[in-house]
Amino acid sequence: MNIVLLREQDWGTNSTVKLTDYRAHHLINVIKVEINQTLRVGLLNGDRGSATVTKFSDNTVELEVRLSEAPLPRHPIHLVLALPRPKMLRRVFRSVAEFGVAELHLIHSYRVEKSYWQSPFLDEDKIEMSLIQGLERAGDTILPRVHQHKRFKPFVEDVLPSISEQRSLLIAHPGPNPLLPTDTKQPTTLLVGPEGGFIDYEVDLAKEAGAKVVSLGSRILSVDTAVCAALARELA
Repeated sequence: MNIVLLREQDWGTNSTVKLTDYRAHHLINVIKVEINQTLRVGLLNGDRGSATVTKFSDNTVELEVRLSEAPLPRHPIHLVLALPRPKMLRRVFRSVAEFGVAELHLIHSYRVEKSYWQSPFLDEDKIEMSLIQGLERAGDTILPRVHQHKRFKPFVEDVLPSISEQRSLLIAHPGPNPLLPTDTKQPTTLLVGPEGGFIDYEVDLAKEAGAKVVSLGSRILSVDTAVCAALARELA
């Protein structure tokens, strides 16, 4: 945990915060806090800053909080991702949060098993838990917005134009295509496919919507690796 994420309901009076949940447990048993120790903190979906430990017991930590720093900047990519296998979902959510992605759109695709949409990892509370774990690692405060779209064609025709307005629209697809650029911080909406990639019909439909086809390289990557490769490339 590289930042302690605080919520509005944590505040007592003025600048005092009292923690009694997993955050207190981590500070007491892992960090082994001491009185007057300074910690990095941030308000979830708000500013960052520091806090001083004023009191703690076996299961409670009290902090004096000062928030004076803006959140970290957002990643230039809005990610559109074919729903991966459930066992990958938590890793993907954490990575998206760590990289500072503002929007993640999970979509259906021909090669996505319909049963994946029944995964408990898509429950709102499970998604938020994984995202918060990513924020805590990265020292960030802003939760990515996660949207779920269970039909490919309506998403491409009705949603994609609005979320890619005034943004570069790219679709990553294996083959002899130009590499995803690394020399620009231009706002981008990037589509990444499932294991095996998008089928030709889906690529053609995206191209009709204005997407340009790019490559992440000559190797075939698993979905979670492809996500990290794409997001890291834009920060190179």
